[in-house]
Amino acid sequence: MEKICILGAGSWGSALGILLAKKGYDVDMWSLDKEQCESVNRTRENVDFLPGVVFPNNINLSNDLGVSVQGAKAVVLAVPSQAVRSVLKSAKPFITREQVIVNVAKGFEKETNLRISQVCKQELPENNFAVLSGPSHAEEVGRDMPTTVVVAAEDIKVAELVQDIFISPKFRVYTNEDLIGVELGGTLKNIIAFGAGISDGLGYGDNTKAALMTRGIREIVRLGVAMGAKATTFSGLSGIGDLIVTCTSMHSRNRRAGILVGQGKTLDEALEEVKMVVEGVVATEVAYEISKKYDIDMPITREIFGVLYEGKDVKKSVIDLMLRSRTHEMEDLSI
Repeated sequence: MEKICILGAGSWGSALGILLAKKGYDVDMWSLDKEQCESVNRTRENVDFLPGVVFPNNINLSNDLGVSVQGAKAVVLAVPSQAVRSVLKSAKPFITREQVIVNVAKGFEKETNLRISQVCKQELPENNFAVLSGPSHAEEVGRDMPTTVVVAAEDIKVAELVQDIFISPKFRVYTNEDLIGVELGGTLKNIIAFGAGISDGLGYGDNTKAALMTRGIREIVRLGVAMGAKATTFSGLSGIGDLIVTCTSMHSRNRRAGILVGQGKTLDEALEEVKMVVEGVVATEVAYEISKKYDIDMPITREIFGVLYEGKDVKKSVIDLMLRSRTHEMEDLSI
């Protein structure tokens, strides 16, 4: 059987590994944590990140990068965005030009403000690259609940290759050539989801959340287009689709962290309670910096930045959003 390598054994890497194993691939998952590898191989369950879901026998976990990468048709990056570069540097000696790199993390690299595809291009310039994104909670994918996502690559043939690898009766995969748009949709929605969580934590209702989501996608499009994305991409799965699921579900770690902040906890306290990487925190800082570079108005992002990094009171942020200068709803025609 063909082999797929997954770098990272968190909830999303585990769910995708289970999906691919059920399709008949041999799946080698890499984890830095040797004890995690031994535990999952022995119990066939990732109790810390995907409890209650059985791992098929054709999944093997290893903390040896060379063993995991060697012979794989594709290498899936399922590590947090801030770890992508260091993992690629370590894996580089074992990766061949023929292996396609598939990123499933949703974030920016903090030190450089780069998208993950740009990081991969710097580290592995000769490899084909694709990004898989869309409304897809690991907790549901791992349990075979119907899910639809999109894979994007600059070369449509690469996207179609990855589509063939992942598509199944319960996991429908569309293709898209707007790599920038699909990446940004998956990354920037985490900021709005954090804001939606703050709103919930404050005890606000559906009206407030609907406003955040609607105006949130507007500022996502503004920044996305300025960075080279197509506006239409954000009306699809990686834009509105992912925004809806991340803003409304308790599976969303960004929303959960936002709820805790809205309830009065500090950011550190919220992150400690969630116990998983909350990509929206770094994404807020980077997106705010990029918005200033391009002179793009992102009021929701700006207020969330104030809460996370400047100690601004969450209720004051809501008031400031509501009392901004009056404007026309369709002040731009991006979407």
